[in-house]
This record gives sequence, C-alpha cells and structure tokens, in this order.
Amino acid sequence: QVQLVESGGGLVQAGGSLKLSCTASERTFRTDTMGWFRQAPGKERQFVARTTWSGENTLYADSVKGRFTIVRDNDLNTMYLQMNSLKPEDTADYYCAAGAGGRNGLTPIEYDFWGQGTQVTDSS
Repeated sequence: QVQLVESGGGLVQAGGSLKLSCTASERTFRTDTMGWFRQAPGKERQFVARTTWSGENTLYADSVKGRFTIVRDNDLNTMYLQMNSLKPEDTADYYCAAGAGGRNGLTPIEYDFWGQGTQVTDSS
C-alpha cells in the first residue's frame, strides 16, 4: 500500500503563493500518474492538475491554468504544486493522488491512493 503525505497548505492572501508537496512512501508503477484534486466545503472533489512518470505530460484544470504548476522529483518520490496568484475561490482542501500509468487522470476514480489532504485558505 502506497502512503501519500501532503504538506505546505496554510493561510494566504489573494495574489499570494503557496507550494504544496506530496511524498510517496515508495516508487512503483502504481504511482506513474500523480495528480492534485481539491474539495471546497459542500462541493465535489475537483481535478486541479496531473503529471505522468516523466513529468513532461501535464494537464491542468482551466481554472488554474497559467497560475499553478505541477512538477515531480522521482528521486525524492515527491510531487509539488506551485500555486501563484491565488484567488479566494482556490480555498479548499487539496489532495494528492497516485495511480497507474496510461490513465487520463482527470477523475478521482482513476487513482488508487490518496493523501490525507492539506488545507489552503484565503486570509483576505
């Protein structure tokens, strides 16, 4: 069982930046696809971004495109989400997820492992 641990959430003013991290307990084919989702209170879990094993094939939700960047460091088994120009509507619990390769990675059901979540809150 792969364990995912997120960190980096916190309070941030609109326009500010945060960098989230997600470290996997091991590197397996079941972590080839890694992604970030977020869930605001009373709303469904929403796709934010995903990357593949090489880190070269990335996808972003339209709402974060140009502001967020997903990268992974396979030597550290860690994935990051750099969030810039944050908006109040970015407030949510952010979850990292991992799954096997060959998936689009746009929906939660495509992932096998999930982190516990880290909270990002607008302090404006």
